[in-house]
Amino acid sequence: MTETDLAQQPPETALVLSGEDAVADARPPRLAVRSGRAERVRRAVGVIVRQPGLVVSILLLAVVVLAAWDPGLFTHRDPIAQDYPRLSGPSAAHWFGTDDAGRDIYARVVHGASASVKAVVVAVIVGLFVGSGLGLLAAWVGRLVDDIVMRVIDVLLSVPALLIALAFFTALGFGTIHIAIAVGIGNIASFARVMRAEVLRIKAFGYVEAAKFSGISRLRIVTRHVVPNALGPVFVLATLEVGLALLNISSLSFLGFGAPPPAPEWGSLVASGRDFLGAAWWMTTMPGLVVALTVLAANRVARSLEGNRAVAP
Repeated sequence: MTETDLAQQPPETALVLSGEDAVADARPPRLAVRSGRAERVRRAVGVIVRQPGLVVSILLLAVVVLAAWDPGLFTHRDPIAQDYPRLSGPSAAHWFGTDDAGRDIYARVVHGASASVKAVVVAVIVGLFVGSGLGLLAAWVGRLVDDIVMRVIDVLLSVPALLIALAFFTALGFGTIHIAIAVGIGNIASFARVMRAEVLRIKAFGYVEAAKFSGISRLRIVTRHVVPNALGPVFVLATLEVGLALLNISSLSFLGFGAPPPAPEWGSLVASGRDFLGAAWWMTTMPGLVVALTVLAANRVARSLEGNRAVAP
């Protein structure tokens, strides 16, 4: 509608019409919505083209998590049943072959994902919460508390995490959960170091000092301003620790400290084929390949997160 037409209308009518036109102009056209969807699709395709390894890693980790959540999605065979020919190589009937007891190795690997993934989650959670708590305490309180906590962390860092896990595992006893707790204790030092460094950096910002002088309680400052801003690098480290925790848990399970047989677990599955490397290579190779691919996928995702955080403003 032109200005001349509006001028010929009564004032009230002109206002109503102009308001309707304004509302109509404010509505997003369907073409803009479609272009927005097309833009999102192009971005997703661009990520796949530029970083195919990252996409494959995410898909692999998703498959592992689904297998741990519900093994029945991938196989309906009993991982303990001895119903198949012994030492049969990989085939269409048995993708990973069979072991010396006539059990399907693929079914055992799928069902073993549950125990291994749960142990990794427990190990990372123990290291994350305990280590981050110690790092936060040392950096925020400072002085004598910082000196005592960091000297303990220095001692833990001077010893390989696997040896620390073995020491605590000896006290805790056998079992997958005990392995996970022991591995988590071995990872405490890394989380404490990162958390302490981030809290010290954030404490120097002006808004934290302003919050102190404004009378806000220390607990509120920590929970509202310090911890949320310090969690980014800690979560990246947690992603990196997923692969390391899986290796350590599989190593301890390989040594026979995990779930008792015949319960399937990735480390024990690799160990069960040691005596058959010449005649049945698949008993060790297939579970070991799954462990290696999962660790590589977790490290690839962690490197991507670390790189994105490094370039973020």
